[in-house]
Amino acid sequence: MTSPTLISNFTQEWVEIMLRLHLDFFFIPTTVITLATLLADPVLLTCIFLSRALRQETRYLLVANTLVADVLFLVLNLATVICNAVRAQIPWLACELMTAVTITAYCCAILTVTLMVVDTYTAVRWPLRYHDLLPPARTHRILLGVWVLAAMYPFSLVIMMEVERGNPHEKMAVCLVLVSLGFIQVMNKAGIYIYFFVAALICAALIFFCYIRLYMVTRTQGIWQSRFSRARVTLLAHGVLLLLYFAPGFVFSLELLLFQRKDISQDVRVWISTVNMCVFMLLPRAIAPYLYGLRYREISDTLMQLLHQHGRLSQITVT
Repeated sequence: MTSPTLISNFTQEWVEIMLRLHLDFFFIPTTVITLATLLADPVLLTCIFLSRALRQETRYLLVANTLVADVLFLVLNLATVICNAVRAQIPWLACELMTAVTITAYCCAILTVTLMVVDTYTAVRWPLRYHDLLPPARTHRILLGVWVLAAMYPFSLVIMMEVERGNPHEKMAVCLVLVSLGFIQVMNKAGIYIYFFVAALICAALIFFCYIRLYMVTRTQGIWQSRFSRARVTLLAHGVLLLLYFAPGFVFSLELLLFQRKDISQDVRVWISTVNMCVFMLLPRAIAPYLYGLRYREISDTLMQLLHQHGRLSQITVT
């Protein structure tokens, strides 16, 4: 088991580097991006859940699940960044639970955006059987399974660490997913890399397969002829969004690789971790609600109807 003194010294050194390099000010862009996203996500979720038609379609259920996972991730990430910025002493168990839920939310979002690509491929490849293959009830069970799958490994690590840890009242100077998993990988290195890196490769391979098959199936329909066709623009937008979702995960895998390297400066580790946590991981979640709101006409139409109804109710109340 990793020595509590070693963890305490490591986290204290981390805090000192953050203060020396003034990296604690990264909580400002984190707060701005998070609040901007949290203003948009609940609006889209309201549009989906209040519309019976949208609730009956698999693609909108997948969008809603992605937004819920993003909201959970953003709230916990912001809480962690603020606690670290004000140098709050966080109990080890609380940090472990926050880490587990944060990883679960992040991985659930990745799995769901992968399923969104699979859903699009299924709808194009088997249009007549699509509603039989993915009815709402089956989609609900799939999404429940996604949450369970994403949560199994992080919470099993929490249980493992709690069983092996000696002092239940130990506190950490800084709570970071990297610090928690970095020390866990000393005991379970293979499991962590299988969970993160291999799982990400499987999702990426599935996405590439579906997009290649989609192109092969639709290339004779003329939807790719124009340089600015809707198909090309949609593919470009979703491709950029998928890249932004996956890239922070690969950067985090790089952080885990550098964690045990003695020839890497601790300043470099702190810089990479801070930028990834406070900027890169937030960008896809900030772009996603606005992309969904603009690209999915049914969501934008529902939003306009809700705003129109709210405007009419306000006029009736005033009069």
